[in-house]
Amino acid sequence: MLAHLGFEALATTSGGMAFSLGKPDAEKAITLPEVLENARAIAAATPLPVSADLENGYGDTPEQCAETILLAAQTGIVGGSIEDATGLPNGPIYNFDLSVERVKAAVAAARSLPFHFMLTARAENLIHGRIDFKDTIRRLEAFAEAGADVLFAPGLKTREEIAIAVKAVAPRPISVLLGLANVKLTVNDMAEIGVKRISVGSSIARAAYDAFYKGAQEIRQTGTFNFANDIISYAEINSLLRS
Repeated sequence: MLAHLGFEALATTSGGMAFSLGKPDAEKAITLPEVLENARAIAAATPLPVSADLENGYGDTPEQCAETILLAAQTGIVGGSIEDATGLPNGPIYNFDLSVERVKAAVAAARSLPFHFMLTARAENLIHGRIDFKDTIRRLEAFAEAGADVLFAPGLKTREEIAIAVKAVAPRPISVLLGLANVKLTVNDMAEIGVKRISVGSSIARAAYDAFYKGAQEIRQTGTFNFANDIISYAEINSLLRS
């Protein structure tokens, strides 16, 4: 569907994948084999380049991050992300030095491949309740120095914050998460600031589940089916997926 609409590259979402399996996101409920199979299926479904959300590399050590990159590269994707979130409620962010070493290992693994694998390094402070902008920028700068191709700090919400991040890692590109509630920035706004990539995280998946949930809720609570009045047709979806 996204290819049909004219998008030029795709990225997987750990949240969207977890929800599709009936599991919570970011709580170590998803296994690496599940992630690899999801990446393989999406890469096979479209000629577009695909980058995968590889969360924290499915291991705490730099060596595990490197191994995850090498395994992911065998699925047909051409990029992936490594984040500094532990997946644990107590101590959700790896310490600074370990975070940098993990990115260095992931970069080395990516550079060992026979094709260019776009390595994104993510600083996760802001979306895990650690509202430490200074430390977030410090991490982005260190990840850029470690060789990451793209830098990403989900949770940047204002023009000012984003502009500072863009400048901090230049000429490396910044990815910005949009689709956050009450954040009104647009694609044109991002272009003006100098952002090179936009992520929507799980927001499109959540929009789909929102429609599903509210439709089922309507049936259960009122016995009506008004949710179906203006939805995309069965034939149109079939046609899109047939092409």
